Amino acid sequence: MNPSPVIDIAVTTVGAATPILFAGLGELVAEKSGVLNLGVEGMMLVGAITAFAAMDMTGNPWLAVAAAALAGAAVSMIFAVLTLSLSANQVATGLALTIFGAGLSSLVGQGFTGRAIHTFDTIFPPALAHDPLGRVVFGYSPLVYLSFIMVALVAWFLYRSRGGLILRAVGENDLSAHSIGYSVTGVRYAAVAFGGAMAGIGGATFPLVLTPLWADGLTGGRGWIAVALVVFAGWRPGWLLAGAYFFGLLTTFELYAKASGASWTSILPSEAWAALPYLATVVVLAVISASKRAGGNAPACLGKPFVPAG
Repeated sequence: MNPSPVIDIAVTTVGAATPILFAGLGELVAEKSGVLNLGVEGMMLVGAITAFAAMDMTGNPWLAVAAAALAGAAVSMIFAVLTLSLSANQVATGLALTIFGAGLSSLVGQGFTGRAIHTFDTIFPPALAHDPLGRVVFGYSPLVYLSFIMVALVAWFLYRSRGGLILRAVGENDLSAHSIGYSVTGVRYAAVAFGGAMAGIGGATFPLVLTPLWADGLTGGRGWIAVALVVFAGWRPGWLLAGAYFFGLLTTFELYAKASGASWTSILPSEAWAALPYLATVVVLAVISASKRAGGNAPACLGKPFVPAG
């Protein structure tokens, strides 16, 4: 059997999974602190247009990534002020943030329509990626390897560091954490900012790795998949990694269905392939809800406003 199609699917799956993984990691940390931010899609779009503009103006991809992270964190502070300081409803505010991010990216992106930017180069010498195995191991953008590092760092922070213990305590029982002197609001502000920065980097992956041309809605709803992925993973970084690659594989099937024509559409219509990642999101969430498998892992204070006693 010719290994080339399998290798192509594997490499494409990695690229498709990376933005979901970044955004999902940020949302996981925010939710572990007790904050439900549904504005991931909006923050990703802001990160995407910021990265595109920064790359167009400077030609430095790492500067573009940093700008996207800062933009995502800045937009997340709108959500944080409204929900943490002014006690606005987290679900409604998150939805409004997505609408805001979509509109802002569309407005700013008008000046970049039809322009192309240079994407990230691989960090390893091209000679290492000539054979099939080399492509699977060495043929990626630096952001792919950064995503693996971030999974390890987030897992270490949450379960091996004092800061992670405090963050989880705030998410599980905010009143108890407050009573022993921890700043619940401060911890949640930091978690929301981290989530925004990661969503911004996830958005930056689209123009810097996947699509060097700007288009409205460039992220294609991947922010919603990232939110669902946190529940799918049971709020565990390791399972989040596996889930991101599962949804990345479904997205890859959609791309190959569009490119391959009759050989794929004979199995399912092209519209069904395009809807597959989102249908899978709904099915996974329904199964988890029915079986209550993830219920014990959800932070007890998730989505609840903090009201200090006394």
